[in-house]
Amino acid sequence: MGSNAADLQSSFLTLLVAQLKNQDPTNPMENNELTSQLAQISTVSGIEKLNTTLGSISGQIDNSQSLQASNLIGHGVMIPGTTVLAGTGSEEGAVTTTTPFGVELQQAADKVTATITDKNGAVVRTIDIGELTAGVHSFTWDGTLTDGTTAPNGSYNVAISASNGGTQLVAQPLQFALVQGVIRGNNGNTLDLGTYGTTTLDEVRQII
Repeated sequence: MGSNAADLQSSFLTLLVAQLKNQDPTNPMENNELTSQLAQISTVSGIEKLNTTLGSISGQIDNSQSLQASNLIGHGVMIPGTTVLAGTGSEEGAVTTTTPFGVELQQAADKVTATITDKNGAVVRTIDIGELTAGVHSFTWDGTLTDGTTAPNGSYNVAISASNGGTQLVAQPLQFALVQGVIRGNNGNTLDLGTYGTTTLDEVRQII
């Protein structure tokens, strides 16, 4: 709407007065018609006020989302993905650490299995997770391979298989990422995840 509420109301009233002056005396405007015309004036004003209110609410939501996003800086999040990193320090007796992995289930499963593969696609470890309820779950791989040795430093992939009563279920694998910053754009806020690129708040399934 190009004009403001006052201009629209003024134009509306001008048209209504002209209509009343030029009406056929033998067929004057009925009361209900006049009431309807006046109601339209109120509607025009109401729509203008509603648009202003919605704009204010939208701004508040954007500010709230920006604050929520900025609070995630320095925190780990679980997002859709399959990457698991493993690393062991160079000092003697160093402990192997891995980034968490997870799964999102739409319904409960009585059998869940995680299969970890190396960069060549070879299976290096299979983990029987067991039963899980619907929702988001995260886990930590101890960094050992099937033969009991320690996984070499590097990037691995995880695949999740879930079933219930023998029926395969949709299982969304999740990977860990560290939020390094927030990028504010015209289409909302995005999280800077460093080497993992960017993602939106909607993609965050869990905060670690």
